[in-house]
Amino acid sequence: MATVQALVACSDLTGFVKLTSKLSEEELFQVLSDYYEFVGDTIAPSGGRVIKFMGDAALMLFPEEQADAGVRSLLELQEKGDWFVSNLGMACRHHLRAHFGPVQYGEIGTRTDKRIDIIGATVNTLFLLKAAEFAMTPEVFRKLNPETRQLFKKHTPPITYIPTSQPHRD
Repeated sequence: MATVQALVACSDLTGFVKLTSKLSEEELFQVLSDYYEFVGDTIAPSGGRVIKFMGDAALMLFPEEQADAGVRSLLELQEKGDWFVSNLGMACRHHLRAHFGPVQYGEIGTRTDKRIDIIGATVNTLFLLKAAEFAMTPEVFRKLNPETRQLFKKHTPPITYIPTSQPHRD
């Protein structure tokens, strides 16, 4: 186990529960398999790692030095992900959240089945963050390059940053 500073993110698909009732279990398994590969392929070039999938949700980690590239890959994940699921006939939308801070990173689990995971207040804050479609905390925004910062605007309360292409919603 180690304490690391990292960009942590989670994605979730809205409307996924409705989709599950329209597919057989075999079809659903294949859709999720394809989706998991898509998520991994999208974030890997920027140093991202999927920590775990939970149904249609993913918990991801990016190294501190890749925070800017990680946020850009999350925007790409949202854009391409919406296209990916619409091509499957799914009326789903990606919701993404991102936070930055220290996490405990390492293997955890039963004696015979340990897996890489992350825990800590940073992860808790991530999951408490409200997001209409995409939101990140000020801690993430401060890690961005000036060019990437231009893609976002402040949204209050609480302070989150959303893409400039999205309207404010409360």
